[in-house]
Amino acid sequence: MLHEHLKKIISESSATMDKAYQHLVTELHSVRAGRATPAMIENVRVEVYGSQMPLNQVASISAPQPDLIVVQAWDASSLGAIEKAIMTASMGLNPSNDGVVVRVPVPPLSEERRLDLVKTAKARGEEAKVAIRNIRRHAKEEVKSLQSEENLPEDMRYEAEESVQKITDAHIEKIDKLLQMKEAEIMEV
Repeated sequence: MLHEHLKKIISESSATMDKAYQHLVTELHSVRAGRATPAMIENVRVEVYGSQMPLNQVASISAPQPDLIVVQAWDASSLGAIEKAIMTASMGLNPSNDGVVVRVPVPPLSEERRLDLVKTAKARGEEAKVAIRNIRRHAKEEVKSLQSEENLPEDMRYEAEESVQKITDAHIEKIDKLLQMKEAEIMEV
C-alpha cells in the first residue's frame, strides 16, 4: 500500500503529463495538413488596439472550402492588420482583403513541403516527450526525497517509481500514435 504523499506525487505527475500531451495536440492543430482549417491561423498574433492578440480574439475564422480560409473581423478597421499578420506569419499564405473579409487561399502542398511539415510535427512531438521525461525525473526525485524524509520502506519507493514509469510509457505511446496519425494526415494527397 502506497503512502498518501506518494499517491499525490503520482497523480500530480500524471496530470502534468496530460497537460503536456494536450499542449502537443494544440500545437499539431496549427501544423497544416492537406486541407484548410481555422486552427491553422487562429493563434497568429495580430497587432490591434496597441497590443498583440491572437487572431481568434479579434475575428471569426471559418473554412468554407477545403482550399480557403475566411477571416471576418469584428472591427473592419483591423482588416489591414489581420492581412499583414497572416502574411508575415511565415506559413506560405497570401491573404487578400476586400474591405469586408480577409480571404486566405490555401495552396496545395508540394511533396517537399509535406516532408518539412512532418519534420516539424515530429520535432514538436519530441519536445513533448522530453517534457514528459522531465516530469518523470522530477517525480522520481520527489519520491526519493520523501522516502528519506519519512523513512519509508524501499519497496514503497520502487512501487511508486514503477507507477510513474508506467504512466510515462503510456503518455509516450499516446504521443507516438498521435504523431503517426498526423504524419498520415499530412502525407495524404
